[in-house]
Amino acid sequence: MECKKILIFSLAYFPRPVGGAEIAVKEITERISDIEFHILTHRFDTTLPREEVLGNVHVHRIGDGTSYFSKMFFIISATFAARRLHREHNFDAAWAMMSYMSLPLILLRLFGVRLPYALSLQEGDPFEHVFRRPHIRVIAPILRAGFKNAVVIQTISTFLAGWAKKAGFPGEPIVIPNGVDTEVFARAYPEPLINEIKDSLGKRMGDIFLVTTSRLVRKNALDVCIEALRKLPENIHFIILGTGPLEKELKLQTTNYTLQNRVHFLGHVEHEDLPKYLKACDIFLRPSRSEGMGNSFVEAFAAGLPVIATQEGGLSDFIFDPKRNPDMPKTAWVVDKDSSEQIVEAVHNIIDNPEVMRGVVATAREIAKERFDWDLVASDMREKVFAKALGA
Repeated sequence: MECKKILIFSLAYFPRPVGGAEIAVKEITERISDIEFHILTHRFDTTLPREEVLGNVHVHRIGDGTSYFSKMFFIISATFAARRLHREHNFDAAWAMMSYMSLPLILLRLFGVRLPYALSLQEGDPFEHVFRRPHIRVIAPILRAGFKNAVVIQTISTFLAGWAKKAGFPGEPIVIPNGVDTEVFARAYPEPLINEIKDSLGKRMGDIFLVTTSRLVRKNALDVCIEALRKLPENIHFIILGTGPLEKELKLQTTNYTLQNRVHFLGHVEHEDLPKYLKACDIFLRPSRSEGMGNSFVEAFAAGLPVIATQEGGLSDFIFDPKRNPDMPKTAWVVDKDSSEQIVEAVHNIIDNPEVMRGVVATAREIAKERFDWDLVASDMREKVFAKALGA
């Protein structure tokens, strides 16, 4: 029997530095062999080919460059490119990765192309930030049409399921979280390799290293982490793995607090190298102001690190603390957003109670394995989302 074909719309895709949404596309498609996947994505790097096959995905790159205008123009370009590709491949359905990617599918209807589609919500910013900014209000009716006309909406958290309702989706959203390769993050590395990373970071006997894997953007609240560090002992350092628009501002804050020797900006680290860095550190810290789900937290669970986090957005699905969730097993040390004082308290609590810490880490690791395995996620996507979009 001939494979069904699905066209994916995603602004970014590999090998460009990617986030949870793009990793989800890769991991899910690699585990589904009876569907032929194509993806329309922006060509951020002009050295990349216009077309290639990566894993189980036929990649079609359009546009050029990283300017804001070129990214905004992607919606229009993707509409025309999808029309052309549909003539060539006769797709059975589409998959819009994040809310804005439903726009080309609505515009395609002007040309008589009415592909049934699934919409995945992976956004990490608050609803108001995504939908109610002045320049977005102009296209708000089209964006809402994208929600209303979706055959199925899948969200990575119960928090984002509420978005679908607010935006006018008439059905019941399906919550399927992103996954984590728990075996990779739980892997035991040779001690000399981890010691080599510790040496490269300047970690000495008695040092405690807090670590985050984060885009340097406001929602991840790294400014609050740096504020907390100035109230912690000298032997506690903060390792930042990631890049983003606030890098200069965060480095200036570090300098103003005279913390240059204790805050370490490592920049972009390839995803496959993250487990080694996590295992060279002691506590995972990201006091998010908003979060769609938060793959990085589950990766820290799997890697065996105690986690300090808020319960903003999708984090409330798996970040539990007995003081706030008396009926749930403790998986992390929960703090309020924008509270550097509570971060300081949590760090001391972890350091001073090693037995409790080990128990919490074991519980969190088990939850990562049971609820966030990619095989389970891919199976749910195939049976509950793609089957519906394909009319199966």
